[in-house]
Amino acid sequence: MDVLSAFLFPPPPSTFVNVMTVVSSTAMAMAGISEINGKHLQYSKFWNANSVPKHSSEETKLSSKYGMLLAYTPAFLAGAASFWLFPSGDERILLLKSALTLHFFKRIFEVLFIHKYSSKMVLETAIKISLSYFMSTAIMIYTQHLSQGIPEPPIDLKNIGIGFFLLGIIGNFYHHYLLSQTRKQGETGYKIPKGGLFSLVICPHYLFEIIEFFGFAFISQELYPLCFSIGTSIYLAGRSYATRKWYISKFENFPNHVKALLPFVF
Repeated sequence: MDVLSAFLFPPPPSTFVNVMTVVSSTAMAMAGISEINGKHLQYSKFWNANSVPKHSSEETKLSSKYGMLLAYTPAFLAGAASFWLFPSGDERILLLKSALTLHFFKRIFEVLFIHKYSSKMVLETAIKISLSYFMSTAIMIYTQHLSQGIPEPPIDLKNIGIGFFLLGIIGNFYHHYLLSQTRKQGETGYKIPKGGLFSLVICPHYLFEIIEFFGFAFISQELYPLCFSIGTSIYLAGRSYATRKWYISKFENFPNHVKALLPFVF
């Protein structure tokens, strides 16, 4: 704890935040383990990957484009509203609010103008993702608000956090753009993506998203964003593993040296 206290603010005087720190990070980690075990959230290429799918009449579906808009918009609105709800504050909370709002603005921009969709999405899945992002964004900002007036941790990680955030958001956007260029106009099938770090890992966009989330954690230096970032990393690692496994099953010529998430390692 002495080591952590050098990097983190003390836990806030909020039972809700402290409980959600455990619940949110655990839920994300369990979702990552489920991905590895073949139980996927129903969207993208894993739409029919679950071993025991529900009968189609029992599921409400919408286009993946509108599903992802539903997933990202509430979190963006939470970030934007925080400038009105918590208008004053120090540099740290301003940086966190700005980073989170920009992150979800980019997500919405990509849905509208970058990504190409060819499948449906289960409404229940969209709502689950939306609630996760909305709650995590709101709790990160609220937790930072509660730390106002508390002495700063001895080791300041704000600048490192800004660097992680910028690296993550730029790298994630670039590889999302490369993914969007994989299909030509009118094509709906999947291809092995190329360019950037796709020559080394099949999910570099997830790698940079993890970097971005640790950017939030380092800017904040609160326990909740750190735990949520760790949980998100486990989830995206599981999803990367499932993605690589899927590509191997669909493409006989999938290169063996291309890993799931970390070049040369995993």
